[in-house]
Amino acid sequence: MYKVGVTGGIGSGKSTVCRLLAEYGVPVYDSDARAKELMTNSESLRKSLCEAFGEECYGEQGLNRAYLAERVFGDKEALAKLNAIVHPAVRADFRAWADMQKAAYVVLESAILFEAGFENEVDTTLAVMAPIEERIKRTISRDGADRAAVEARIANQMSDEELHTRAARTIVNLIMEYLESDVEQLHKIYCRESQL
Repeated sequence: MYKVGVTGGIGSGKSTVCRLLAEYGVPVYDSDARAKELMTNSESLRKSLCEAFGEECYGEQGLNRAYLAERVFGDKEALAKLNAIVHPAVRADFRAWADMQKAAYVVLESAILFEAGFENEVDTTLAVMAPIEERIKRTISRDGADRAAVEARIANQMSDEELHTRAARTIVNLIMEYLESDVEQLHKIYCRESQL
């Protein structure tokens, strides 16, 4: 199974690119959504998280995201510990999921594709980019977040320059009709590459 990793910073439009690819019948694995699902439903993950961060990780409503976010925010060691627990579970889940798909290729969508080492799970990578100002505007209107919070999140992510260097291909998401055309071309390329 040919695998494509799609990444990009907040507000870049990586989810839009993945949605457009899905319209061609391409299965898309949303690593962020699956990580949350696994943290909620996997007994072994639950046990590991409680051992590492305390029983407060889970409450009557299930996973206590606010508590966990507070524990790792600004603490590199705690974040590394969390990632060391969650990323292998996501990696194994993605492999099992990909093995069940029947399309020409599959997509792994991940905001932290390179940071998590997920690029080793795919055959090629695509970084979605957009000007910073555009990303800020999109995120504010989508999440209702304030500008300072969005800027702080962008500052904590890999820069477009580094993404451009590390990704096999890059795509700029500025005008929807151009993006649709670019994605159509990429889909054709990935279908061809999957046959090689």
